[in-house]
Amino acid sequence: MEFRKLGGSGFLVPALTFGTGTFGGGTEFFKAWGASDVAEARRLVDICLEAGLSMFDSADSYSNGMAEEILGQAIKGRRNEVIISTKGSFRRGPGPNELGHSRHHLTRAVEASLKRLGTDWIDLYQLHAFDAMTPVEEALGTLDDLVKQGKIRYIGCSNFSGWHLMKSLAYSDKHGLARYVAHQAYYSLVGRDYEWELMPLALDQKVGAVVWSPLGWGRLGGKLRRGAPLPKESRLQSRLVIDKGPPVPDEHAFRVVDAIDAIAKETGKTNAQIALNWLLQRPSVSTLVIGARNEEQLRQNLGAVGWNLTKAQVAKLDAASAVTLPYPYWHQRGTFSDRNPPAV
Repeated sequence: MEFRKLGGSGFLVPALTFGTGTFGGGTEFFKAWGASDVAEARRLVDICLEAGLSMFDSADSYSNGMAEEILGQAIKGRRNEVIISTKGSFRRGPGPNELGHSRHHLTRAVEASLKRLGTDWIDLYQLHAFDAMTPVEEALGTLDDLVKQGKIRYIGCSNFSGWHLMKSLAYSDKHGLARYVAHQAYYSLVGRDYEWELMPLALDQKVGAVVWSPLGWGRLGGKLRRGAPLPKESRLQSRLVIDKGPPVPDEHAFRVVDAIDAIAKETGKTNAQIALNWLLQRPSVSTLVIGARNEEQLRQNLGAVGWNLTKAQVAKLDAASAVTLPYPYWHQRGTFSDRNPPAV
């Protein structure tokens, strides 16, 4: 397994991270992803560690905390062998303060995650979404305190816009607080918005991308085919899952899948492996969060490392997945490209 620096920190993480959204199946939304119990989770962790994948990502909102609980039991007795990342932001109860990034909620959220995970520290704690109601000063001050207390080793964010992230980094720098070293962001062959602003920011500010849903919300795993029905075991069978996931026009998805299919025939690799390998060659990417509802899926995804697509194959995928840039990016690259080159 290849290890990469997490942003500008000295911390090394595996190129692939196992996402625990498939643990528990405690809500209708997460049942569509998977429902691994402790025994299956422990087996999946075993396979990951055998392959050198030592980082496991969760969130307090995954199956209402069940995913963290199951992960904690699955790694019991081998905490020093693993890297744990988890997240908090979303509502955890009916009260007015049971969500967001206030000192009140963040402190309680971290304590609750530590208890569910059965650990004294979290290697990477990420704010799961931007909270426009709480000053960044309060959120960063709270995270800095938790780092100093030893409860968190590194901090990151998730689903921030460019200005959200830059404002936070600037505040940390000005006041000498713990700094975001990771941004857990959506990025895939059918969702390349990350490249427009967040990737240049990440390269400039040394923030590592922890990529969620690298297979485009299940569209690039090899099950989606033009004119063919979806398989019975697919998260895309759930209207709830589709509506909460990244939107992708069908024709765009099929165009990308067609290109992947052609390269699969050339390489003998699976569609998922090709889509993941393309991402592993992109700038600023520290690790990809892969999920698996069973051992077969996990072993297939692990096959994305240890080889590289050719430049010609990358170019073919780039062309198939390209879309028109939004303003001001089309203007910057079209009228002043000498001073505004793309990050890739």
